[in-house]
Amino acid sequence: MIDKINALLAEIENLTATNSEETELLRIRFFSKKGEITALMNDFRNVPAEDKRAVGVKINELKESAQQKLNALKMSLDNDAPADDGIDLTRTSYPFRVGTRHPLSIVRKKICDIFARLGFCIAEGQEIEDDWHVFSSLNFAEDHPARDMQDTFFVQHGADMLLRTHTSSVQTRVMEETQPPVRIICPGRVYRNEAVSYRAHCFFHQVEALYVDKDVSFADLKQTLLYFAREMFGRDTDIRLRPSFFPFTEPSAEMDISCNLCGGKGCPFCKHTGWVEILGCGMVDPNVLENCGIDSNIYSGFALGMGVERITNLTYQVKDLRLFSENDVRFLRQFESAS
Repeated sequence: MIDKINALLAEIENLTATNSEETELLRIRFFSKKGEITALMNDFRNVPAEDKRAVGVKINELKESAQQKLNALKMSLDNDAPADDGIDLTRTSYPFRVGTRHPLSIVRKKICDIFARLGFCIAEGQEIEDDWHVFSSLNFAEDHPARDMQDTFFVQHGADMLLRTHTSSVQTRVMEETQPPVRIICPGRVYRNEAVSYRAHCFFHQVEALYVDKDVSFADLKQTLLYFAREMFGRDTDIRLRPSFFPFTEPSAEMDISCNLCGGKGCPFCKHTGWVEILGCGMVDPNVLENCGIDSNIYSGFALGMGVERITNLTYQVKDLRLFSENDVRFLRQFESAS
């Protein structure tokens, strides 16, 4: 065996390769599962005990010599390769425009970042949902108008599968699978059977938030809303809450912010009221908690939801919702500096 090893050592010293393919073939010849060095290692068990030390030393020498030779061949081939000067001669002479993120993505990320600073984590779910998670678990009555075909896209007539109308379905799934404390935000696309116009679309984007724990109060909700409004629209932003109704919250409210165009003095954008509505909110109805397996005698919570398009309109004064989905590069290029 030692004679065979010495012969391989002499052969390795004279090995050459002109390209990377030849180098790879040499590696396979010596180091693959059926390679020559591997075969020697397998035959080592048959070496007499008194010769094992000498043979083992020679095999190790062969392995090191072969590896060093392969490394040297690879390095020489790399050095012989033409230098890359960073110029792509196949590129057009016209400069490429810098890409940009979509305005809805920019605003959604900012919203998520604000709530992340408050300890909220992101939860996502499927867009095709069942009636229970979209309506029934959220305290919608059987005859609620939202269940009608005029508002909801049903996947199959007569079935309870539908395109979600809000991301509250994600909240119900999380509450079913997770015991409090729960602190999540649910961004995503939702669908409603509405006529497409400059102010409405059949699909749009929402970000909803949910916080469930012991002793959660309306004061916690109000402070969260104030923090969000001032982080999103500026430190001078004021908020006001108006009583409202949602099946899944009680009490419920609509939140307005002071108009960021006129500073609350009144302008055409805010219809001369000084206020602009941006979201709905409220304390989670105890029935919703019970439907999701949470004891409403121990836990309470608040929920809020906003349309990303609405916030984007306030941020960039985009008047037509259809622009967000038409992929008009002339519109998208306006946001190069914002991304």
